[in-house]
Amino acid sequence: MGGTAMTPDIDDSPLSRAGRTKVYAFYGGMVVVAVIAFLAIRSIGEGLGAPSGSGARVPLEAGQSINTLFHALLALAVIVVTARVAGWLFGLVGQPAVIGEVVGGIMLGPSLLGQISPALHAQILPASVTPFLSVYAQLGVILYLFLVGLDLDLSVLRKSGHATLAISHASIIAPFLIGSVLALGLYPILSTSDVPFTVFALFTGVSLSVTAFPVLARILTDLKISRSRMGVVALTCAAIDDVTAWCLLALVVSIVQARSADAVRTVLLTVAFLFVVLQVAAPLVRRVIPRLDRSPDLTRAALSVVLIAMLASAMTTEYIGIHGFFGAFLFGAILPHGSRIATELNRRLDDFVAVLFLPVFFAYTGARTELGLVSGVQDWLICGVIIAMACLGKFGGTLAASRLSGLNWRDSAALGILMNTRGLVQLIVLNMGLDLGVITPKLFTMLVMMALVTTVMTTPILQILLRKHPWVERVPSAALEGVARLT
Repeated sequence: MGGTAMTPDIDDSPLSRAGRTKVYAFYGGMVVVAVIAFLAIRSIGEGLGAPSGSGARVPLEAGQSINTLFHALLALAVIVVTARVAGWLFGLVGQPAVIGEVVGGIMLGPSLLGQISPALHAQILPASVTPFLSVYAQLGVILYLFLVGLDLDLSVLRKSGHATLAISHASIIAPFLIGSVLALGLYPILSTSDVPFTVFALFTGVSLSVTAFPVLARILTDLKISRSRMGVVALTCAAIDDVTAWCLLALVVSIVQARSADAVRTVLLTVAFLFVVLQVAAPLVRRVIPRLDRSPDLTRAALSVVLIAMLASAMTTEYIGIHGFFGAFLFGAILPHGSRIATELNRRLDDFVAVLFLPVFFAYTGARTELGLVSGVQDWLICGVIIAMACLGKFGGTLAASRLSGLNWRDSAALGILMNTRGLVQLIVLNMGLDLGVITPKLFTMLVMMALVTTVMTTPILQILLRKHPWVERVPSAALEGVARLT
């Protein structure tokens, strides 16, 4: 009464059951008719002739697999799982997850899995998937550096004081000079006559000068000091350091890639590209982005335009000869840091790049890192010297400049150990050096070990330095805080 009349379940009615029987009969008859029709067509077609010639099927060469996509997907799955597990384990001991992911990539390479089970290594990472991983890894780095550029607040860099600028540049000049001196000893032992000493010394200097800005941001965020006064100083110094180091690396790459007249062409095109991006594209972007931000919803079309512009920038620098990484990074840097579209791009791409793309880059690096190449007392001594010189340059240069700028010993030492963090950015630099033939696989392995050691030592030493007098979160909003999500 006053309720809704109950309606019988149609599926349980006799009429419905009869209807289902008719449907089943119809489908059954349709399948039977289709089979009979195809057999009739086949019987007619078997008697037909065709012109002679090569068929569509191409015979496989010896050892060639028809399941390249399967192996590529298998490799990708194993790489992602290994990276997540290794990152989680390193996180348990207070290390950035990115260090565990790098170690996981090395474990999948010839240094560990290739030694323990060559057959399993060949199944998981066969030679047929190496080109796939190479392209995938480079695309991942392009997207990663674009996101790093997005998280750089150029207004903070412009407003940075003279002291911050001096500290950041001292943390580049000192290791660069020490690396150049170190090249005097390394060149006769670990290089080849194909590489001019000038190029070798320049690259060695740059490889010791790099600071991993995103990893440093992650460490500060994990320790909850990214918004302290000294935390912001460290982030600003690292950001200036990274921009300067990328410019130096672009110069080195242009020298390596070009010869005589080509070198002049590369330099001129690079200068022209920088002028166009900073003086033409940047003002245009600053006018267009606010209009996109004011729209009720950021459409896929708007995001597509930004990504296409980023790819065009990367393609331009690749064409010039200074690698697509630089174009992606530079375009990300000119986008307004606090805009909605920058935030949206970070939100949509960040986890995807970190989880699916960067682990492939780590595995690709691990496949090229052969710890077996470093053998004997002399090799390990050289590796130790490289690590010591890298620490001396970064830590010593930052410490001296910080003290001259008026900071106390403890804060100066803390800044020094932070600037000594290399991590992922160093691996990008080293892979470029190996691809260009500037460094040998043995030196590549030694420098990868240096990058890992200098990054692993950062957190425990920083905690010791700040144990009694930690940096206090006093800055209400750190302009560079978002970059911590990248690692």
